[in-house]
Amino acid sequence: MSISSTPAGLPATGAAKAPVAVEASPAQYLTFQLGGEMFAVGILNIKEIIEYGSVTEIPMVPPFIRGVINLRGAVVPVIDLASRFGGKRSEVSRRTCIVIIELAEGEERQDIGVVVDSVSEVLEIPASEIEPPPAFGARIRADFIKGMGKVNGKFVIILDVAKVLSVDEIASLSHLAGEAGTDAIVGNPGQA
Repeated sequence: MSISSTPAGLPATGAAKAPVAVEASPAQYLTFQLGGEMFAVGILNIKEIIEYGSVTEIPMVPPFIRGVINLRGAVVPVIDLASRFGGKRSEVSRRTCIVIIELAEGEERQDIGVVVDSVSEVLEIPASEIEPPPAFGARIRADFIKGMGKVNGKFVIILDVAKVLSVDEIASLSHLAGEAGTDAIVGNPGQA
């Protein structure tokens, strides 16, 4: 008897998806407000939540990168999620927070801060209450959405943090912003 293995959540070709014990129990999500909408991130990705403080701006980066903060001696980049989703930068208020999310890529771990309007609560959402992301109609890229959680008759957008905060994609966008800024400074017409 052979058992085929595939990446988590994907059935082997021609085989039915086997139930996974983790999917049966409700997962916990940190919910937060952003531009009037409710979003959620898996609690296992959250390292901490801090008050919005002094963010050091960095020149020639995409507009959605607010800058960096010093978190106990570590330099942590700060992403403005509203801007990352194609909207305008978040207005900082007294409820604005930076959620520190830990991303793991292989053996490497990277902390990234995300600016949110306000943190709401930690919710348990059973897998049976999570619908697949919509193919269209959302204000953000479909690949950023892991699913739509149903909570008290309303939808909560569950984010795929690995896609939203893709270090490779952000680095390539920063590189492009740096080139555009350099071209504008040097004065190459039509290049900026």
